[in-house]
Amino acid sequence: MGEVRDAAACELLSVMNTGHDGSLSTGHANSTLDMLHRLETLVLMGMDIPLLAVRNQIASAIDIVVQLGRLRDKSRKVLEVAEVTGIRDGEITVQPLYKFVETGVDVQGKIKGELQATGNKLLYTGKLAHAGLLGNNI
Repeated sequence: MGEVRDAAACELLSVMNTGHDGSLSTGHANSTLDMLHRLETLVLMGMDIPLLAVRNQIASAIDIVVQLGRLRDKSRKVLEVAEVTGIRDGEITVQPLYKFVETGVDVQGKIKGELQATGNKLLYTGKLAHAGLLGNNI
């Protein structure tokens, strides 16, 4: 599915929770957690169901959120990769796996930096193991 920006988020969430792995969509938000909150709002625009039910569906459907952003030099970079870890105290929880760390600016004014591991290890590795993709670096 392309960009999610309206009540079609209900369909996205429904498809993602059918047991078929491999869904991908885009959306606009300021952070990985903000995107999940925005998805909550979009789903609630299309369905009259309890917020906790929506959050449970999101936490069940989404494994990884990749945040892209435009930096002040107008370049686009992956800023964060986060794993959705579940629900705690009624809230969706995420743990960052990688974050963009700026290291400076070159002579052309381009931002230098790299995506660095946070030290958090991927918690839910079952799907990768089942696909034979589980390596020592995960």
